[in-house]
Amino acid sequence: MSMTTALHALLGGALIGAAASLLLLANGRIAGVSGVLGRVAGTDFGEQGWRLAFLAGLLAPALLVGAGPVQWHGGLPWAAASGLLVGFGTRLGRGCTSGHGVCGLANLSGRSLLATLVFMATAIVTVFVVRHGGLT
Repeated sequence: MSMTTALHALLGGALIGAAASLLLLANGRIAGVSGVLGRVAGTDFGEQGWRLAFLAGLLAPALLVGAGPVQWHGGLPWAAASGLLVGFGTRLGRGCTSGHGVCGLANLSGRSLLATLVFMATAIVTVFVVRHGGLT
């Protein structure tokens, strides 16, 4: 890993932590993306406004700077299946990686620790299978 990559990762992590802290301090809200997205519809405008601004802030850098070429390894069926599995896991775990991994761990939540360990173990197994199991 180059020094530039390490600095970018450090800066990105610091920005995520600062944004989560600011949202908690300013609004008293947890920066769990699945919870924010899941509650956009059906809330009053005051609640909907900050949620839409939060989600727009997630998309703005990629739209402004560019995310690079989109690659669909395995095609659209694999992408769709992956999205459904992520959604199912998010519902089953009662939150996503940002809610548990960033905010929940910072609050010393045992449930978030367990969820984050499961996320990481699943990611490790997935990378191993994809790289060594011929699922590319």
